[in-house]
Amino acid sequence: MSAYFSFFGDNAALLLELTLGHILLAVLALVVAVVLAVPLGAWIGHLHRFSFLVVNVGNVLRSLPTLAIIAIGIALYGFGVINITVALVILGFPLVLTNTFTAVEGVDPGTVEAARGMGMTGWQILSRVELPSAIPLISSGIRTSWVYIVATAYLATFAGSQGTLGDIISNVEGYNLSGVLAAATISILLAFLGDALLGLAERALTPTGLQLLAQRTPATATEPIPAAA
Repeated sequence: MSAYFSFFGDNAALLLELTLGHILLAVLALVVAVVLAVPLGAWIGHLHRFSFLVVNVGNVLRSLPTLAIIAIGIALYGFGVINITVALVILGFPLVLTNTFTAVEGVDPGTVEAARGMGMTGWQILSRVELPSAIPLISSGIRTSWVYIVATAYLATFAGSQGTLGDIISNVEGYNLSGVLAAATISILLAFLGDALLGLAERALTPTGLQLLAQRTPATATEPIPAAA
């Protein structure tokens, strides 16, 4: 254990540099996944079509091993940051897509009909009614995607991209078990920290009415049911 704790002090500069690179790679992949998945999932959910396609595409992409995607990427576009970024985007994309589609499609039909009766266009209904109501579930998909991406970003080393915590995790001979454990610990902390920050962002973006409803629901569920006379 002493070697484990000593590694943080003896290699602080290296850990800081690799941690920043790890964060940048994970953020890049997450942003690309969100930019691709949220508009697509929201539009499909708004149309209430192609649910079979969304579910099956999500399941297929989720089942692909990241290392296999990296290997295929080496054959297609070689080593480097593009390779690992594409692999991480494919890892995170299905989670965000499925959650976005499910959240938008599950918005109360009565609310949508009321908005349509007020003269709102399809785009206005999607942007002003459905998406704000779907924020909690969309955020849940993004948070889960972040955990998966940041925990897998160490595979950048195998894709020929240096500058992440994978440089240590994949080099047991050079950094010993203490170094691998230290880098893995930082990766786990990044997952928890990112999840917490995204949770705060979700709270800030969620409409007040939905927050109040979420706070009341547990209390309502625990109220005793009066006995029959």
